[in-house]
Formats: sequence, structure tokens, C-alpha cells
Amino acid sequence: MSRTDRQPRQRLAPEERRDAITAAAATAFAAHPYDEVALATIAAAAGASEALVYRYFDGKADLYATVVRLAIDRLVARQAEALAALPAGVSARDRVRTSLLVCLDHVREQPTAWAAHLLALGAEPEPAARIRRDARRDDVDRLRDLLLPDQGARHEYALWGFFGFLDAACLHWVATGCPEDDRWSLIDAALGALEGALGDWGR
Repeated sequence: MSRTDRQPRQRLAPEERRDAITAAAATAFAAHPYDEVALATIAAAAGASEALVYRYFDGKADLYATVVRLAIDRLVARQAEALAALPAGVSARDRVRTSLLVCLDHVREQPTAWAAHLLALGAEPEPAARIRRDARRDDVDRLRDLLLPDQGARHEYALWGFFGFLDAACLHWVATGCPEDDRWSLIDAALGALEGALGDWGR
């Protein structure tokens, strides 16, 4: 006997279906830790079956990695756009400040999703963790290009250490509810930490 209470699924083109599943996954992972999200829940939110999700993704870990990669890509694109809008001759400090402002906007938009991997170290699936490691190397490379610091060991440690400081500072900001009044205090502290580690701004 056929079911009559089941809502018919909307027919979508393959790319539209993949986008719908990815969007549903992004919403779910933004609200709950990875381990608490069921693939069946994502499928239902996307108007798809769990079997259909497997047509587009190898499983939950693959889908989660896709969500992580897209979020990182959006942040990088927004930072690049903000930097491109700056007038010529802007100081290195102001370029870094501009990138930080975009970063804090990103954190505040989805604080739970942003903080999850830092609060549960080792719990993230390896595909997503690998994406984050690659993204961190890219972050350091972009910062190096902004600053053109000396090539000595001190400056290399300063670049890597800056992002560790920023992660910890943003975690505290998230824990306190991302108060707007603290935004500039966080930015000034991060800029000060980087300047102190570098010794100078390079250019």
C-alpha cells in the first residue's frame, strides 16, 4: 500500500539538488556539532532521500568537508574584495585591519560553526581537518604577501603565531556572545600582537 502522507519531492537539476543538500548541511552544521547531525536530517531538510545524498557525496564526512571548504572560500573572497577596495598606498597595518574586520563579520555570522573545530580538537573528520590545514597555510602566505616581512625565522613564527592568537581571541569573543563593543578591542589586540611579534610592519 502506497503512502499518501509523504510530501512529494521536488524535481531539481543535479547541480540544484547538490546545492540544496549543501545548503541544508550548512544550516545543520551551523546549529549543531558534527557528531550531533544525522545525514537523514540533512536529507529531509533538503527535500531529498538519504540515498539521494549519497549520489552527490561519499557520506557525512564528505558533505561536511564541502561545507567547510565553501565557508573558507567565501571568507577569502570577501577579504580579497575588501582589500581590493582600499585606496593605493594604504599601510600594511590598515590592510591587516581590513582583513580582520571581514574575519570578525564571518565569525559573528555563524559563531557555533566557526568555533566547533577549535572546541572539539581531534573530533573533526580528516577530510575537513585537511582542508583547514591547507587553508591555514594559505592564510600565512597571504599575510606574508601583505607584509613582505624579513625572511628570518622570527618573522615566520610571528606569522603562524598570529593566527593562533586570533583563533584564541575570537573564541573568547564567541564565548561572550560576540559583543559589538569588543570588536575594536579585539582588533587592536590582534594588531598589537602581530606588530610585537614582527618587530615592525615590513612595509
